[in-house]
Amino acid sequence: MKKIAFVASAVLSTATLLATAACTGGAPGTGSEDVKQDTSGQQEIRYMIGQPEDPADLELIKSDLKTFETKNPGITVKLDVIPSENVRTVLQTQLRSGQGPDVFGYDTGPGFAGALAKAGLVYDLTKAYADKKWPIYDFAKKRVTFDGKIVGVPSQIEEVGVFYNKTLFAKYGIAEPKSLTDLTAAAEKLKQNNVVPFAVSDKEGWQGGHLLSMSLSSAVGSKGMDDLLNGRTSWNTQPVVDSLAVWKDWNDKKLLTPSPTAVSYDNANALFYSGKAAMNPTGSWLALDIERNAKFDVGFIPFPAKDGAGIFSGGLGSGTFVSASTTKADASIKFLDYLLTPEHGRWAAEKLQDIPAYPIDTNGMTASPLFKQVLDDSAKIADGTGDFGYNIDVLTTDVFNNAMWKGIQGILSGQGDAAKVAAQLQTAYEKSAK
Repeated sequence: MKKIAFVASAVLSTATLLATAACTGGAPGTGSEDVKQDTSGQQEIRYMIGQPEDPADLELIKSDLKTFETKNPGITVKLDVIPSENVRTVLQTQLRSGQGPDVFGYDTGPGFAGALAKAGLVYDLTKAYADKKWPIYDFAKKRVTFDGKIVGVPSQIEEVGVFYNKTLFAKYGIAEPKSLTDLTAAAEKLKQNNVVPFAVSDKEGWQGGHLLSMSLSSAVGSKGMDDLLNGRTSWNTQPVVDSLAVWKDWNDKKLLTPSPTAVSYDNANALFYSGKAAMNPTGSWLALDIERNAKFDVGFIPFPAKDGAGIFSGGLGSGTFVSASTTKADASIKFLDYLLTPEHGRWAAEKLQDIPAYPIDTNGMTASPLFKQVLDDSAKIADGTGDFGYNIDVLTTDVFNNAMWKGIQGILSGQGDAAKVAAQLQTAYEKSAK
């Protein structure tokens, strides 16, 4: 998985899902007792994913499915690949009608999987976890647990920060930024040399959440983020305003791609790969594509704090889920069980540069310096030894996320105000808490 495959189309209104599920009656709440199961000897399960960014990843996934089928001769997997921008509509329509895929990839957290769980559209995997003893990290398991039910298998650990072109930095005598002041000065020097400082996109909207996640995490630290996400601190406070204002200020100074809200995620990445943009603020899921496409050395740093190096925004990305209306629960769970084997975890790390949300043996594994850094950082997230901020959108509701995404689009289009957006975030948070 690369985050774009799911996040770009992941928001489903909880109210809409509840209403449509009630109207159709197609999806029961647990999926285990209410649906008659297919007990035939040969079974085909349908597996829906968002279109990977790189066609090479899709070929790797198809090869992996063949490996699963070889090890499970009674089961075949029909891969259903949906364009990222269509996943939301297609998945919502199919799940609410009871005709959804048996297994599908989706984002974790209350605004994504939580909305599906509340609407009764995902299978309760609590018993499967107990029976199979799946070794998912505790923090990751919490991201797919709602109302006491575990409804998904977390797929990978991620971190959000700033990729930068080491070759361009060296050419213009720019050292790796160690503070927000350093980063701004680097961007201004790049602009003076006709290089786009930051390849920022926000056409799809979700990217704005990552921009705020990284600037805010470094501004308030892990405890500050925890206080915001748990309601102990208001979003309508100066640190939030300042973290939003950073992006407004840089946009006003033309340090970002022109008209970021008209720039797609793929186009911003292409700008970075071409060397026309020097920095790309996004997530670790892009590391493999950078290795395939960039012809220069790349560094990866946390978004700097005002007076220091800052911290990465870290956490969980997507997960794999089973439809509540599946008639092939046993086969679907066997597929999940395969995804959680140590062998598959190592394969995912080596081939796709995914960081599984469970322990894997990395001894002797070949990794580029860039991915080795990501791998080491992710291990600290898993064992709790590092200090990390949070990727906001996978920990908040769809109501909050919509306010955040639209608010930041307003800021980047020159129509929004940082203070007003901060106030809107607090209103959305309070609404979500009711």
